[in-house]
Amino acid sequence: MAETGDEIKDTTARNQDDGHTGAKRSRLESCLDQPEESSIYEVIKYGPSPLPAKHYDPDTTEPTSCGLHTMEELLSWRRSEASPFNVASVPLAPREPSLGSCLRRTLVSHDMMGGYLDDRFIQGTNAETPYAFYHWCYIDIFNYFTHQLVSIPPAVWTNAAHKHGVIVLGTFITEWTDGATKCEAFLKTEESYRSVADKLVQISQCYGFDGWLINIENPLSEAAVKNTPLFLQYLTEQMHERVPSSVVLWYDSVIQSGELKWQNELNQSNRMFFDSCDGFFTNYNWTEQSLESMKEYSGVQGRQADVYVGVDVFARGEVVGGMLDTNKALDLIRKHNFSTAIFAPGWVYESLEDKTEFRQKQDKFWALLLENLYVHRPASPLPFASSFCQGFGKALYWRGQKEKTSSWFNLSAQDLQPLYSQMDLEGGGWLRSSGCPEEAWSGGCSLLLDGLMPADLSAPACARIFSLHVPLDSRILVALIYKASPGISVSLQLNTTDVHHFSQSGPQDVKTISLTPEALDNGHQLMKHFPHASGNLNTHGWTVRCSELELHGSILREVCVLIQRHGEPRDVLFSCRLGKIMVVDVASLEAPPPAVQGVCVEDLVWLRGSGTSPQQSSLLNATLRWEYSSELVHHFKVHWRRLRGPDPRVPPGQLELVGRAHANLFRVTELAVPEPPSLLELVVEPVLLMDVPVPEELWGRRQLSYTEAVAQ
Repeated sequence: MAETGDEIKDTTARNQDDGHTGAKRSRLESCLDQPEESSIYEVIKYGPSPLPAKHYDPDTTEPTSCGLHTMEELLSWRRSEASPFNVASVPLAPREPSLGSCLRRTLVSHDMMGGYLDDRFIQGTNAETPYAFYHWCYIDIFNYFTHQLVSIPPAVWTNAAHKHGVIVLGTFITEWTDGATKCEAFLKTEESYRSVADKLVQISQCYGFDGWLINIENPLSEAAVKNTPLFLQYLTEQMHERVPSSVVLWYDSVIQSGELKWQNELNQSNRMFFDSCDGFFTNYNWTEQSLESMKEYSGVQGRQADVYVGVDVFARGEVVGGMLDTNKALDLIRKHNFSTAIFAPGWVYESLEDKTEFRQKQDKFWALLLENLYVHRPASPLPFASSFCQGFGKALYWRGQKEKTSSWFNLSAQDLQPLYSQMDLEGGGWLRSSGCPEEAWSGGCSLLLDGLMPADLSAPACARIFSLHVPLDSRILVALIYKASPGISVSLQLNTTDVHHFSQSGPQDVKTISLTPEALDNGHQLMKHFPHASGNLNTHGWTVRCSELELHGSILREVCVLIQRHGEPRDVLFSCRLGKIMVVDVASLEAPPPAVQGVCVEDLVWLRGSGTSPQQSSLLNATLRWEYSSELVHHFKVHWRRLRGPDPRVPPGQLELVGRAHANLFRVTELAVPEPPSLLELVVEPVLLMDVPVPEELWGRRQLSYTEAVAQ
């Protein structure tokens, strides 16, 4: 039964949010019950998981993300019952230019097969051919879209987007007859629509994403449509107050009379909604005449960047472009100086019979759009580092060796992404950059530079890898880890500008200085930070090239790789696999890392294993939390080992890797442990951006002893 306005009011009163502090306090008290260096004692009791099924897989206790289906779910939502795992661990990175100063923006609306697929597994999954997005530097806004009432973006998407300075929107949608009933209830009074808006604000603030797309696709009564702009205005004001850099957008659907009538443009019939929020997402069946009339419409003046002209990549209905002709739509949109909303670019994945060809088709699709996309630059301070991991792969690598030999997918593991492109060289040559999962230094893939160096090209080929805006005012270490084919040499080129010149002239007239730093000798004191390198050559064939620079009052704008041919002039097919690029302040590199503190174990669940041996009879599931604050950390490795078992003659076991964590918490799932009574240790190892090993005495530890329940 749909809720009435009075029922919404009553539900809200009964379920007032008990606040983030209450949930935080209960977790803190739980950890305080576990003094440092103490062992946790646990009596094994088998049974179904008591954890909420909406946040944890009932069979494995793996943390998952989900949306909300009903108005009752939304109005009864409480921070204390939110999923701690779905809270984004990456804050929104600064960028240049800022979103507000972009005159033509690009939004991607991710609508794929109902949503919450492989991406719902917050700690990742073993998907062999997942969908991922990695062209972040070309987009400004990412919207997670499903047809559930409230689409809460999975934390993996928010983490990946935020690393690149891209804001993330959830979706609030009502549709059909049921949607109309919901709208009549929540838009009935000021109190009822404010209750819904308050919950949307709380959800965004709690989970760490940046706003909402509001999509009302059902008719509204006269009373409801009158309150809709007030709802939008209140929601937008509250979002701006509570969530910095937040955005609220309205989708082109209902008009001021309450009729469901898509306009495919912004006009007088729907301007009241545009005036009440941050932007307008048009429907897809526009024509060039629609764009021309919008450009002249008085209601758009001064806010042209806030109009996102929709493009359905599936090309459903009478549309311009779509599929591999999506560039035709962008040509017209940019010609008229509007922003764009690219809907369902996952078409490149869904349309493939052979999903292993996903990278090639994804790169082709975005390459066709490049002429009408605009690069924004991550503007975070040092350290800057990337191993080019796209958040999935055929294996998981660490320092050139396989840490995991099976396929995996976790967008939280995605590193800062480079510029993927193909360029022509003089004399018929070419140079291409692409992600390659066949081999990596760290993560799931490397950046493959391959191409043809023609005989009459004597100058080095220059591949632009990153566009950045990183202040440099110190002594820095620059590192490049790579593998190159014979007959070529590889070096880095840093393009910088003077900070004072940039502030006076702006980005349009910026003048850059190109620096090609020389490699350090093996005996240089800074090389001690790379114990895995020997003679600048790792045992697995990776070259580690380090350089030192001292720059003051500079801004790093571009990182490029130069490829130079050796020997007699001739056509040379070449390849260079980039494993990692890093720019780091030497002072932070030489400072001792902090220790992991406050490791605690919560939410233990014991399941019976399927194995026949006693060692596999018990499966441990538990949440680990810890404290660690360092800008240099890349991820954490969680290990375990057996300390003592029922047979005292068996010595303690070696550390075994459980998994990687990309936040200060981790869910151990289905860990086969020795038969009780036993004592084991759970260990948290921080892994730093610059690959420098952290001494074991700084790792976090917690012991767990357990026995079988005594039969009554």
